[in-house]
Amino acid sequence: MGQILAINGSASQNSSNRKLIDIFVGLTNGFFDVTVFDNLKALPHFEPERALDDTPKAVLDFRELIEKAEGILICTPEYVFSIPSGLKNAMEWCVSTTVFSGKPTGLITASANGEKGHAELQLIMQTLMAVFIRETTLLIKGIKEKINDQNTIVDRKIEDSLTVFIDAFRNLTVSRSSEHRKQVDVSGGRDKYLC
Repeated sequence: MGQILAINGSASQNSSNRKLIDIFVGLTNGFFDVTVFDNLKALPHFEPERALDDTPKAVLDFRELIEKAEGILICTPEYVFSIPSGLKNAMEWCVSTTVFSGKPTGLITASANGEKGHAELQLIMQTLMAVFIRETTLLIKGIKEKINDQNTIVDRKIEDSLTVFIDAFRNLTVSRSSEHRKQVDVSGGRDKYLC
């Protein structure tokens, strides 16, 4: 099964975004093995001087989770027309690295409105060289009304959109993984798969 890292961008303990991640896990448990990272507050404030040298262990551990994953899911609300500061801080710790480079990525912004935060998130992930397509981005407006207390999506349109998103994310992850395995090193006159 594909190893997926799901990053919860919300600072709330009972967030709709965490509920969405749980729904995603339930819908994909046949083909994804999902690790959820929902402790962005554990990462220290970004210090450019420590991005590559004397990097905090919490940051190194976070980067390692990204590196080991075959795909990344980011599910976040919008705070004051932007992505949450904790999520932005985490991305800033990754700018000087290549951990997101070429990584299949799904982006969900679920908030009251979310348009500006969603656009900002896509721009940031483009900067980090993550790989995503239109179908692996999803904006859900009015999220609190779309999920009930039993963690069930009650809006059929959103349910259908999430299904399309999951299918596209799965296909992107599989195709990128296949491309990676097919890279060939012909040194020594013998083909060798690079993993």
